[in-house]
Amino acid sequence: MLSFDHVSKAYKLGAFGGSEFLAVRDVSFSVGAGEVVSLIGESGSGKTTIGRMALRLASVTTGSITCDGTDVSALSGGALKTYYSSVQGIFQDPFSSYNPIFKADRIFGLIRDGYFPETPAGEWRDRIEAALEAVNLNPGQCLHKYPHQLSGGQLQRLLIARALLLDIRYLIADEIISMLDASTRIDVLNLLAELKGRGLGILFVTHDLSLGNYISERTVILRRGRVVEMGDTGKVFGNPLHPYTRMLIASVPQLHRSWAEVERELLARGPDARETCLFHDRLHGGEVAGEGQASDPALVEVEPGHFVGCFELAGEGLATA
Repeated sequence: MLSFDHVSKAYKLGAFGGSEFLAVRDVSFSVGAGEVVSLIGESGSGKTTIGRMALRLASVTTGSITCDGTDVSALSGGALKTYYSSVQGIFQDPFSSYNPIFKADRIFGLIRDGYFPETPAGEWRDRIEAALEAVNLNPGQCLHKYPHQLSGGQLQRLLIARALLLDIRYLIADEIISMLDASTRIDVLNLLAELKGRGLGILFVTHDLSLGNYISERTVILRRGRVVEMGDTGKVFGNPLHPYTRMLIASVPQLHRSWAEVERELLARGPDARETCLFHDRLHGGEVAGEGQASDPALVEVEPGHFVGCFELAGEGLATA
């Protein structure tokens, strides 16, 4: 299990680092084998930072990230290399993952040099072809081509094939379909669903609620670096309790309604500031709130498998308590 336990990330600001910005605030959740967890929030909510910390591309300020009980931040040398054979990441812009002066299949050569140097050439070619077929790519149409000769969807699937060669157990998928056209998006989503069926755990980072609802078993809603609601996807989307979650869901475009109609409905509903947090006393008044209270004091378990954060509204904006 890939677990995040009270993880925070602070960045130093100013010429001499005299102040700091807290990008991630006391975040706790986990990703199990064969499970897709959607990490959803607006731009700047801390989604990518969480993924980068899991991949050791950014350090953890406080808290810990563990993979099957092993503290990721303590890994180095051979242990870190072994970790990367189990956990890999794919990012939003596939073109940035390739060196434009090398052919796209060079990414497979790097994997062989680093992890399978003793594998015979013929066996390695067979493994590459099997990995490409698993992601619905024809080896003859994509190998030995430069990145600019392939589409974004093909490049993303090549990256997934590279991860399959390592036989990874967890994938950090950070906005991996946001730059793809609609027809290619569904192919990649269905591929992720197939890999989930094989036991791959996936952290699906996105700002698109419809995609998260489509693919994930559990959903984590982030706002300003803090988890405001999380739980089973059906419960979070079917019974959203935090005003921020409700606002996000109300903002999802609908084919049968114009935006002007939706906007009029939101205005008629009135500002969320008139709502009163039902969980404030339970979280801050000393009452024990069940399992969610023990694992994360900023969340309360309102029903089995559904956690919601306390909130208060100040001025025109929504601020979590």
